[in-house]
Amino acid sequence: MKEEKEVKTKDVYFKTMIFVWLKLALGGAMFLISLILLAICLGLGSLGSGDGIIIAFFIWLILVAAMYGIVNRYVGYMLKAGHVAMVTTAVTTGTLPENQLQAATAMIKERFVTANVYFVVDRLVSGAVSQLQRGLQKIDDLLGKIPGVSLIVSFAQLFVQIALGYVDECCLGYTFLHREQSAFKSAADGVVIYFQNWKKLLKDAAIMALIVMGVSFLTWLLPFLLFTAIFAAFGIHWVFALIIGVIISAVIKSAFIDSWMMVKMMVSYMEVAPTTQITFDLYDKLCKLSGKFKSLFEKGQQEQQPYGAQM
Repeated sequence: MKEEKEVKTKDVYFKTMIFVWLKLALGGAMFLISLILLAICLGLGSLGSGDGIIIAFFIWLILVAAMYGIVNRYVGYMLKAGHVAMVTTAVTTGTLPENQLQAATAMIKERFVTANVYFVVDRLVSGAVSQLQRGLQKIDDLLGKIPGVSLIVSFAQLFVQIALGYVDECCLGYTFLHREQSAFKSAADGVVIYFQNWKKLLKDAAIMALIVMGVSFLTWLLPFLLFTAIFAAFGIHWVFALIIGVIISAVIKSAFIDSWMMVKMMVSYMEVAPTTQITFDLYDKLCKLSGKFKSLFEKGQQEQQPYGAQM
């Protein structure tokens, strides 16, 4: 069974590879713009006083952070939603449309109508998961005085953080399956289903979490060493190589590693979601643990009809 699931994950990943390449192209474009901005800022900073370089560097950081925030919100999120839609289709039907971009766009518009609705649902799901994740911290607070336990809990938190990093994609995928109800209601149901099956899903993510940490380190180390050598030849401080290495690592991780983990977690999730009998008292428990989940749940209760039916 395990072998079949891994083959399925690989098949879905490569069949939806167009979204991986688009994520890489988007990240690569932002990286090139970041380099151009860095060259401009350093050039202008070198014309000033001794502190000019430092001031120019911080201006560059602000510009790059703003650029990444804006692009991710208006382009990156839509790419993720489209990828989720196609992965959901592939996992649940076993087939994919010829024009995946067109089909994904149609599914997003039908499900969320406007990008703003998608943003609200995505942010509420992510916020709820982050709040629920902090529950592990209580274990650390209670047992932290026992030698070695704090380290074990911290390591466990790292695994949970990696696994839960893909909960929102799983829940968004669940909204595409249940178009008969509002996106908020489907997302709330999706969160409950995820936490009902957390042991199985976390187990599936454990090995991949180690791989993610190892590959992420390598994707940072190699660019860092390369740019350190290049910058050293021009007398540029190694800190710039460190930051560029981080940016390159983030681009590669977002395009390839995150996409693989997302597909793997969604495959595991979609296998258990249809057969999961929702424990309704879990809604109340999660509402008490997370204000974000409570908001998501209440919006779902208020919206009795799917967004597409209201237009």
